[in-house]
Amino acid sequence: MAVKLRLTRLGAKKRPTYRIVATDSRRPRDGQYLELIGTYQPLDEQVKIDEEKALKWLNTGAIPTDTVRNLFSKEGIMKKFADSKKKGN
Repeated sequence: MAVKLRLTRLGAKKRPTYRIVATDSRRPRDGQYLELIGTYQPLDEQVKIDEEKALKWLNTGAIPTDTVRNLFSKEGIMKKFADSKKKGN
């Protein structure tokens, strides 16, 4: 099972809100997910991410989509993930 970290859409028409979730890559965009990692509101530019859960999924091999990778980079999670990989080697 290939796990991806991606966005699922919520909210009203033209007022999107997204959840950042870990899900099987074969599931539909707004389908069932394994774990909720955070939320993203692009109109207000609010990002809330549970850093521990995000790092846990990255360390187990989950692949983030481009948008999720950019959000993680802005929050500093990708840097922490890279540093933890360097320490492990």
